[in-house]
Amino acid sequence: MSLKPFHSIGIGVAFSPNLKANLFEAARLAVFFKSKLFLIHVGETSKDKVNMLSAILKSFEKDNLDYEVVFKKGNPVDVILSVTASKNIDLLVLGAAKRERFVTYYMGSIARKLTRKAKCSVLLLIKPSVERIPCEHIVVNGLKDPKTEQTITTAFYVAEQLNSEKITIVEEIKDEQVAIKVDDDKSLRRANIVKERIKLRENQRIKEIISDIPEEYTKNKLVKLQPIFGKQGYSIGHYAQISRADLLVMNAPSKMTFWDRLFPHDIEHILTELPTDVLILQ
Repeated sequence: MSLKPFHSIGIGVAFSPNLKANLFEAARLAVFFKSKLFLIHVGETSKDKVNMLSAILKSFEKDNLDYEVVFKKGNPVDVILSVTASKNIDLLVLGAAKRERFVTYYMGSIARKLTRKAKCSVLLLIKPSVERIPCEHIVVNGLKDPKTEQTITTAFYVAEQLNSEKITIVEEIKDEQVAIKVDDDKSLRRANIVKERIKLRENQRIKEIISDIPEEYTKNKLVKLQPIFGKQGYSIGHYAQISRADLLVMNAPSKMTFWDRLFPHDIEHILTELPTDVLILQ
C-alpha cells in the first residue's frame, strides 16, 4: 500500500474573503506532504491575479513550496474536474467557512458534485485559517469494506505528517446485525451478548489492519477503537462532532446508482452537515 498518497494537491481558487486562509491551508498541506500545489482558477488568465497569489504565498518561499497557477474558463465543476485529471492531482482541497451565508449552497452544490465525480481524494475544510490550528485528533471509519485497510493506513500516514497524537477508528455496525427482537429482559441479555461478540470480532479485524502498518506511523499514537451501532455515515459524523475531532477520514463512496442519489448515502449524511474537516479518500 502506498504511504505517500498525495504527490500533488489542487485547490479551487476564488478571490473571496477566505482566499488567504484557503491558500495557507493548502500550502501548509503541500509542505507537510512534500507535494506540488496546483491553484485552479475558473476564469481568464490574469497577471494581476498571479501577482496577488504570489504575494499571499510569499511566506512559503522558505519552505520551498512548489506551486503552479492554472486558469481555465467554464463551468466551475467541469473546470476543476478537468484540471484535476490533466494534472494528475491526488488530493483536491475545497474550502468554505461555516459562518458564511453561501456555505449551504457551496457545500450543497459544488462540493457534493465534486465529491461524487472526482477521481481523486477530496478534503473539505469548514474552518480554514491563516494561523495553523493543530490537528490533534483524527477519526477514521473502520467499517468492513475493501477500501478500509487503505483508508486506515492513509489516516496513520496523515496523522504522522500533521503531528496528530490521537486516532480513533470507528466501526459502524448496523443494528440489523444483532437480529434479535428485544421485548423482555431475557431477549435484552441475548442482544447484549451478541453485540459484545460483534464488538470483539470488529476490534480484532481492526487490530489486524493496524498490525500491518509500519511502526514508524503507529508509534507514539494514542489509538482508540470505537464500535458504534447505528446508521452508517450519521453515526461516525455524530461521533466526530461530540468528540471534537479535528479531521474525519472516510472511504470514498462506491459508484452511486440512481437510488443512491434519491436516498441518503453514508457520505451524504456527512456532507449534509459537516461535523469537522473531512478527508474522503479514493
